[in-house]
Amino acid sequence: MNDIVQYAHAVLSANSTRWIALTHTLPMDLLRWKPAPHEWSALECLQHLIDLEPIFLFRLRAFLAEQDFPAFDPDTQGTPLSEEAMPANMADAFLRLRAASLEELGQVTSADLGRCVRHEELGQVTLSEMLHEWAGHDLMHTVQAERAIMQPFIQGCGPWIKYFADHNAGTSDHT
Repeated sequence: MNDIVQYAHAVLSANSTRWIALTHTLPMDLLRWKPAPHEWSALECLQHLIDLEPIFLFRLRAFLAEQDFPAFDPDTQGTPLSEEAMPANMADAFLRLRAASLEELGQVTSADLGRCVRHEELGQVTLSEMLHEWAGHDLMHTVQAERAIMQPFIQGCGPWIKYFADHNAGTSDHT
């Protein structure tokens, strides 16, 4: 992947649009569906991405300023999903946060990719590595959300269930 800045920008841009489509279209029941006990619903995935967006922007700025940064623990520093959370409002907020990140990411050049700082938990990391992680993290949680949304369809498809072996969470906890 020769142009990680361009690829990361494209992935991060596309995913924010995916969230708008999901949250503005799908019923609340599907967005809150937990695929299995202790797994996240789509909205919990979105809340996590909302929590992390300012962290990734902070990290981007830290690389450009050549400043080390702390680790982030979503279990202790994340925001629990509110029962009153409105999916479309969450996605709109995410889109605004992401737009600010994309604007700053647009200023990164290939010459910046080798910048190295110290991550509190991981040690020395480069900006290139962080951009790979950011795009991969974004895709991972969007796929995780879509997998959660798939579960009621998988469970109701009768004999076709065998075609979903790679995506079937097995049990659902519709809460």
